[in-house]
Amino acid sequence: MSLKVYNVLHRKKEDFIPLENGKVKMYACGITASGDAHIGHAYQAIIFDVIKRYLEYIGYDVTYVRNYTDVDDKIILKARELGVNPTEYANKMMKKIDHELSQLLVEKPTIQSKATECIPDMIDFIKKLIETGHAYSTENGDVFFKVSSFSEYGKLSNRIIDDSLSGVRKNVEPGKLDDKDFALWKNAKNDEIFWDSPWGLGRPGWHIECSTMSMKYLGETIDIHGGGKDLIFPHHENEIAQSESLTGKQFSRYWLHNGLIKVNGQKMSKSLNNGILLEDLLKKYNFEIIRMSLLENNYRSDMNVVDGMFEQQEAKIYMIYKLFYLIDLLGNGYKPNDNSEYLNNIDKKFRIAMDNDFNTSVAIGNIFEYVNLMNKMINKNEIQEVVDMKNALIKVYSTLGLLQQNPSKVIKEIKDKYLALYDIAETEINEMILNRKHYKDEKNWLEADKIRNKLLERGIILKDGNKSTEWDIDIPPKVRIR
Repeated sequence: MSLKVYNVLHRKKEDFIPLENGKVKMYACGITASGDAHIGHAYQAIIFDVIKRYLEYIGYDVTYVRNYTDVDDKIILKARELGVNPTEYANKMMKKIDHELSQLLVEKPTIQSKATECIPDMIDFIKKLIETGHAYSTENGDVFFKVSSFSEYGKLSNRIIDDSLSGVRKNVEPGKLDDKDFALWKNAKNDEIFWDSPWGLGRPGWHIECSTMSMKYLGETIDIHGGGKDLIFPHHENEIAQSESLTGKQFSRYWLHNGLIKVNGQKMSKSLNNGILLEDLLKKYNFEIIRMSLLENNYRSDMNVVDGMFEQQEAKIYMIYKLFYLIDLLGNGYKPNDNSEYLNNIDKKFRIAMDNDFNTSVAIGNIFEYVNLMNKMINKNEIQEVVDMKNALIKVYSTLGLLQQNPSKVIKEIKDKYLALYDIAETEINEMILNRKHYKDEKNWLEADKIRNKLLERGIILKDGNKSTEWDIDIPPKVRIR
């Protein structure tokens, strides 16, 4: 099966055939450094991180460019509110966001470009659009793209030009010939950051940034352009218009868009105060819990973050790493076979899922089939087989950034978190288990059961063995592994 991707440009799945055999040029619109990163930023970053990783997994040489918008209205307003320099503020936010994304195991792109590093290129781009009649300057020092000059405007979003401004803020801008036209260059207002240009002091419009950076680092036509589906219109539509007007060539062969994040069924917004900051998530959950939660969703679908969702994922991750820890104990002295049948089978099923438009949902679902199978192998004392399967899972699922941690570390981290949450210490648990043993030795089952129930009420589960009693945490809510 060859890789198929859903191309938003044609609204269908298509065979992925890059321009150059064995090589992929990919660009994804990054973050505007106007504030802290939230879960929506993490979703987009992880999705395109996985797409890049999988393309490399199946043998492509990938050049991946992701940008930062480090100058725009929001950054200027926020910096003014804080009384700081906008450039310094943007740099500080980018450094913080980079750190948080690295904690999520998001790999750095091949090239991470900043808008402010490409201002001369943007000015040159705009000059050429003016020279060819696709843009015009105003007496005020603004430059606008003339939408009527590009006959295919609307082909990505499937909007006709007359309706294309619905939902987009309309500003009365001096010298603008048509409401549909969009800014390529904005004249500098008082106390704003600016650069010199043939049209006076000013700064670039948002849309010109990505077209310029994509062409600068990847050329006039690329294989994949990506971003959140909220960027389809007007951002990506405008990118196509200005880019293809300049070159006369197709800007991107495949357009991939991830869904948006909702919180308990509602769109994230400042007015609802329901945003989820990445910084806060990372304080509460192991990165793999966040990463797997986001990848269990089909990337093109909106994702609804509901109460208890991350706890359910936490229980799954905890269960997987407890199994891995057990396999490490049982398999001490066993050497994994790097060419086992399990590696071939897991790799095959993984590719089938991912070749179907990067279906991480199915790929992750397969993990739990292997978990059930490994438990059965352990019961049959098939130790070499289970060691080989665990080894294969770790190798294949590194492509999703999953199953790569030390089992002991993850188990301890989650246990410690819930012991603190339940306000109970290991010493107290062990003391209660010892008291329960005394009652059991005296055949006082009533008092022994009281201790068991009291621990259960405090989130601690007891498991009686032949010679001893072990305890474990009970992560709410109860999760049934499919």
